[in-house]
Amino acid sequence: MAQQKKKIEPKTLISEERIQARIRELAAQIDQDYADSDRLICVGVLKGSVFFMVDLLKQLKTPIAVDFFQTSSYGAGTEPGEVRIRKDIDMSIRGKDVLLIEDIVDTGYTLRTILDLLRFRGARSVKLCALLDKETRREVEVPIDYLGFPIEDVFVIGYGLDYDQLYRNLPYIGYLETE
Repeated sequence: MAQQKKKIEPKTLISEERIQARIRELAAQIDQDYADSDRLICVGVLKGSVFFMVDLLKQLKTPIAVDFFQTSSYGAGTEPGEVRIRKDIDMSIRGKDVLLIEDIVDTGYTLRTILDLLRFRGARSVKLCALLDKETRREVEVPIDYLGFPIEDVFVIGYGLDYDQLYRNLPYIGYLETE
């Protein structure tokens, strides 16, 4: 008889209600900061930021355009910080205000690379909005202009964050307890 895997139930770290309340606060601050902008380009980092980005953008009153970026780290045997672009943004950002939206800031290597690239391409301004920050894991400096929640160094899932491509659809931020 085949042995069945025991289903692991995620524990809640940040509730759906707390996430939505914080998103409303972030949107109000972003609207205030970009009140004079004629068009803000919001760039999501795929795949994890999608849930956060959609909820955030629905709360904004500032006129926006939307684009996406996707990166991956190189395979084994390479130094940290080497980032490959899998999907680049489609629109020109020269002279525009750009808000990069990310699910979590960890070591900072990938985000620093993306932020530097956006600045190099001539954006008028580039700011970062992140749902989560694991500051204790940071290896390179990354300024977070709009932050949802600082968290401890735990492996989080839900609300776009995955474990082996699963759990992204949880409406809250959770974590898995292992035996």
